[in-house]
Amino acid sequence: METLSFRIAFGTLLSCRIARAYYPLFKRQKSSTTKSDFRDRSLYKYFVDFQTRWRDNDVYGHVNNAVYGEWIDSIVDMYLIEKCSLDPLKSPLLSFIVSSHCNYYSPISYPSKIAAGLFVKRIGKSSVDYCVGIFENRRSEQASVVGGFTHVFVDRINHRPQPFDDEMKKQFLSISHINHLQ
Repeated sequence: METLSFRIAFGTLLSCRIARAYYPLFKRQKSSTTKSDFRDRSLYKYFVDFQTRWRDNDVYGHVNNAVYGEWIDSIVDMYLIEKCSLDPLKSPLLSFIVSSHCNYYSPISYPSKIAAGLFVKRIGKSSVDYCVGIFENRRSEQASVVGGFTHVFVDRINHRPQPFDDEMKKQFLSISHINHLQ
């Protein structure tokens, strides 16, 4: 067991050294603030504030990647409940995540207050693509992390894709840039 622990620790240390050695190569690439990387705060239309917690930090002293996933999921769920009147326990529709992504630009650590911003990138008949920016504070103009996912709305009973109603579509359109991003 000690050998396995040593190998894991050594492997992690070696991975960090390799990453550090190659970091300057990636850093030299031109940083873009175009709509294609979705870092600009002005793109986001719905915001929720979160407070980092001590337990959010990982061994490297910054927020663990799994926590960003929780924040991304939480802001979308909050929007669906607050604006789309989706009741997770009673609604005839369920929303399943079928794909997700997350890009990290700068670390965030406890204790930080963050603002999560949301907009809709694409609306289908029974699916929606969300984009979420995580900003280190209310004044940050560039997101530290940009992520999102695709929801497919399905019938609660048979789990088959089901179109959402016009009111829900109207709410999605209210936080979208559909015409501007294509």
